[in-house]
Amino acid sequence: MFKNLNGFAQMLRNAGSLGERVKEIRASLAEEVATGSAGGDMIRVEISGLGEVRKLRIDPELVAKNDPEMLEELIPAAMNEALAKVRQLHLDKMREATGGIDLPGLDDALSSL
Repeated sequence: MFKNLNGFAQMLRNAGSLGERVKEIRASLAEEVATGSAGGDMIRVEISGLGEVRKLRIDPELVAKNDPEMLEELIPAAMNEALAKVRQLHLDKMREATGGIDLPGLDDALSSL
């Protein structure tokens, strides 16, 4: 329970600069891109570290099949894959900001993003 107590104490001492660190993290996340794909890479989506969809690519062969049901399945699958990567980016950045301290509930809080 107390294995990271020194790290936690250090984090509390640095709490004053936490607001600035959060701004840096957001700026860093804005530059990150997570990619998800589905259907053998026929659908590719790029989402920023802030959760904004930047690009959606649909292979022309898939469009030519004129199968809206397939698109309705593949697009969310690709987006969900990319969003899972974005959540992991958030988790990694938060762990970095806390000096590697595992904060109770952090994984749950980020999974709700």
